[in-house]
Amino acid sequence: MTLPIPAEWAPHRAMWVGWPSHAELWEANLEPAQAEVEALVRALAGPGRERVRLLVGKPEALDGARARFAGVAGVEVIDGRFGDIWLRDTGPIFGEASRTAAAFRFNGWGGKYELEHDDTVADQIGQTSGAPLTRNDFILEGGAVDHDGQGTILTTRQCVLNPNRNTGWTEEKAEAALAGSLGARKVLWLGEGLLNDHTDGHVDNLARFVAPGVVACPVAWGKGDPNDAVYDTVARTLSQMTDAAGAPIRVLRLPSPGFVGDEDEKPVPASHMNFLIANGAVIVPTYGDDRPADLACQGLKTIFPDREIIPLPSIAILSGGGSFHCITQQEPA
Repeated sequence: MTLPIPAEWAPHRAMWVGWPSHAELWEANLEPAQAEVEALVRALAGPGRERVRLLVGKPEALDGARARFAGVAGVEVIDGRFGDIWLRDTGPIFGEASRTAAAFRFNGWGGKYELEHDDTVADQIGQTSGAPLTRNDFILEGGAVDHDGQGTILTTRQCVLNPNRNTGWTEEKAEAALAGSLGARKVLWLGEGLLNDHTDGHVDNLARFVAPGVVACPVAWGKGDPNDAVYDTVARTLSQMTDAAGAPIRVLRLPSPGFVGDEDEKPVPASHMNFLIANGAVIVPTYGDDRPADLACQGLKTIFPDREIIPLPSIAILSGGGSFHCITQQEPA
């Protein structure tokens, strides 16, 4: 029987982080994105926190990354290859004590962005970490599932049941696959994800376990929040659910960033839910409005009183489609 994936708040032996490496993808946002990731890495590598394994995806970016982190204790710069930095989706999902890691097929988020080397990231991380890979012959991205450490998995139908991932999947087929690969004992199904999320509704932008039986999800901030109805539907749905142990789900609603648009004022999937739970800290992405970010941090502090809650900008990273949780993957201790 497959053991459940540890919760993100369980101790880690290391944290993988993807380094923005491809100027042709990031264009004018390359240096701003690197600055935001540098701030994340330095926060993670603070005293008593994480051993950071920074994966650089292109040879031309390696010297610059090494120079930035020269002398920074706890940061290991690794020469690797990837198409883009979203290690949460392309890398493996580590099991208990990182004795094994589950690897899945990857098809560029339903064929949208198929980039060279992304389908080799799990192998690279498995080899470097020393965790043997358990290969699963179906498509799954790590950002599509969230774990409570006790066998409850949170996900969305929009992504996991999307025919652009696994043709013919039903809830029953998906649940069997998640039980065998990730130790799922119960799957909590949400519906739609954020508007214009190219991942087809990854749950790590929508709702996250923060404790056994407790799920954080957004509440709309300000007028014109394009996901207002989605947030309310998620909160209502969660409040009617129970976890694998039969306990009712309690909902912690945290302010969304409100409307965040691109250069054409098209809504982009900005979310405080893309926070990263690290040893000794919770890193919260912010998008230019300090007030909702501060309130979201205050809410998380009630759940994580012994961890430092650290808000950091993620505006340039978001231009690539994600944030801190999307570019990272933890190795449980």
